[in-house]
Amino acid sequence: MKNRFNNLTSKEWLPFQKSWFIFKNDSQLYKEYLRFFIKFDHDDWPPTCYYYSSDPERTATMQQVADKVRARLYTGADVEQADVLQFALFDIRGVFTKGISLPAFKAVKKDLLANIYSLKHKLAHRRFVVVLVDQYWHDDAYFPIAWDLARTIASTYSLKDEKIGCTNGGTPTLANGTLFRTANDLFYALHFRNDENSQHSDSFDTHAYFVNNRQTPSDLSFTAPFPGWFILKPPPRKKNEILHPAKYPEDLVEKYVRIFTHEGENVFDPMSGTGSTQLTALQLGRNGYGTELSEFFCNIANERCREYLTRSKEVHNGSTFRIELKDVRQIASGDFPLFDYIITSPPYWDMLNMKGAEYQARRREKGLQLNYSDDDADLGNIDDYARFLDELVDIYFSLIDHLKPGRFMTIVVKNIKKKGKNYPLAWDLAERLQHRLILLPESFWLQDDISIAPYGYGNTFVSNTFHHYCLTFQKPV
Repeated sequence: MKNRFNNLTSKEWLPFQKSWFIFKNDSQLYKEYLRFFIKFDHDDWPPTCYYYSSDPERTATMQQVADKVRARLYTGADVEQADVLQFALFDIRGVFTKGISLPAFKAVKKDLLANIYSLKHKLAHRRFVVVLVDQYWHDDAYFPIAWDLARTIASTYSLKDEKIGCTNGGTPTLANGTLFRTANDLFYALHFRNDENSQHSDSFDTHAYFVNNRQTPSDLSFTAPFPGWFILKPPPRKKNEILHPAKYPEDLVEKYVRIFTHEGENVFDPMSGTGSTQLTALQLGRNGYGTELSEFFCNIANERCREYLTRSKEVHNGSTFRIELKDVRQIASGDFPLFDYIITSPPYWDMLNMKGAEYQARRREKGLQLNYSDDDADLGNIDDYARFLDELVDIYFSLIDHLKPGRFMTIVVKNIKKKGKNYPLAWDLAERLQHRLILLPESFWLQDDISIAPYGYGNTFVSNTFHHYCLTFQKPV
């Protein structure tokens, strides 16, 4: 296939499509982005790009890289001299590290967006704008700036997706061991395209990510920051576990249950699947509770937990479990004891019902179940995104009364690409849940054991989504 998008071979193209990367230095990062998003050998199209940063050292680095790859770089007002731009890169990492207020953020954001929007008439059709940005917290408040910017810019350019830059950055000092913190070790690369689906509203709106973002002290002790990203390679699934089309690993559950609970406390999963949450809770000396809509998977989950207790009856410290066959929306106040912690992973919309997907084809060949169930009440069978999101949020809100005040809920979820459109499920979910819950800093479960598919090769950038958001919320006291 002829590569009409850039000058890379397939061997160079594919690694860039992974949705997360280990950050080495600015020079390497800039080089990879220029080489990917610029076509250098077009007869009628000189390789031109725009760069913005408030950091003079980074601007100098970008200029050096552009000179080496022989791209013409425009900055500031001189962009008006350019006829056509192939690429625009805005690097605003670190802009808010010295403190933030909402009015100050809005002022900086307005100037930044005006700059981004002004390039629309210069940027070539189906070419990209990329924004490098980090999240920020101050004292007890968390500001998911990247999500807000992404949602706002998407009013003008098509939001394609995000990549996660993983660093070995410094870890913030814990001002109070009763407040949850993550290590300052990641940033976002937000990808937008100027295309036929781009809008023309040039919005400056701020989304509702800052309305309920002040954490309250808990009765837990957080002695060190939690990692902002981690790579897990779960062991091969056992015969009964592989029957589930989207099981999440016990290793993931363990990381969170350890930090958000004490021994003897109650852990709950409203969508239990094959019992990863409950089994892990038992192994850690906690009680594992849950509901499951599918009788098939509910039986597997209960059997796995019973088998563990039978094998380990002398070491499980009196922990117990109960996984009920029912829709979580039907639980009553007396069905379970109050929860100390909730951890769960919902269906990633109806993606398991997308026929023709490579993963689905492999399961079909093996005669394995392709989706969670055929039940109409199953969220994974809802094809309308707005309805799916509404019902998912309603489920989580229904659980709040069963969670102890000041305690936590973690949701493992992905943003979704479907039929060429991006649906930021993690960001939408976080915004909705902040109406009643306090948003904490996110972490990422990264996958590094999946083959990369050549989506969009030779035509445009489409990443392989190998990062999962681990969104954590606190119930107000």
